[in-house]
Amino acid sequence: MKKTSISNDFFEQVWETVKQIPEGRVTSYGAIARFLGAASSSRVVGYALNSLGNDKKHGVPAHRVVNRNGLITGKFHFKSVSMEELLAREGVLVKDNKIVDFENIFWDPESLVK
Repeated sequence: MKKTSISNDFFEQVWETVKQIPEGRVTSYGAIARFLGAASSSRVVGYALNSLGNDKKHGVPAHRVVNRNGLITGKFHFKSVSMEELLAREGVLVKDNKIVDFENIFWDPESLVK
């Protein structure tokens, strides 16, 4: 995936990046924004993921994106199955709304260009 600046298809770039997050790993809104060449747009990354709604047919594992401290701040957007449950199914432990061992399971989108 090539780095780009914010454009009309920024949401689609976010979704395509999130689809690359391996099962059992997580990344942050900011890491995705930096990867896409828009370091100050982490909130826009969140908006892109929120725009998907609860339709799981899209194939974007939004539950794998957390804030820079490993907190699951997007959990209120998961209605039918909780973000915690989706992460637990992949072996990711969550305690007090925070990813356990965040540093070790963090996935850097920059690995796509190496």
